[in-house]
Amino acid sequence: MAQRSRRLRKKLRLEEFQELGFELSWNFPAGTAEEKIDQTIDAMILEVVEPRKLAFAGNGHLGWEGLICTQQIGKCSEEDIKACCEWLKQSGMENIKHSNLFDIWYGDVISG
Repeated sequence: MAQRSRRLRKKLRLEEFQELGFELSWNFPAGTAEEKIDQTIDAMILEVVEPRKLAFAGNGHLGWEGLICTQQIGKCSEEDIKACCEWLKQSGMENIKHSNLFDIWYGDVISG
């Protein structure tokens, strides 16, 4: 395999510039008020996403799904998955599911 320059690796998001993230989904209990949903999403971002220097892109109402990745070039970890899922569980969310870590640019699943 040809050796790529640092600049090209960065442009292609390869090797040390690879970015790993994971998908996350959960449900609010049936009948949860819209105000409570908004408060919970804001709290999740303030209490678990931001402190871990992660980013969340998602949407939903009673059922939510989204992508978690790092704020800057970097790799999410198994600990990030665990922290997000544990926070959701402690907040009373249901049907919490997550994907394995994967390359957010190329979709390659990372075996752990």
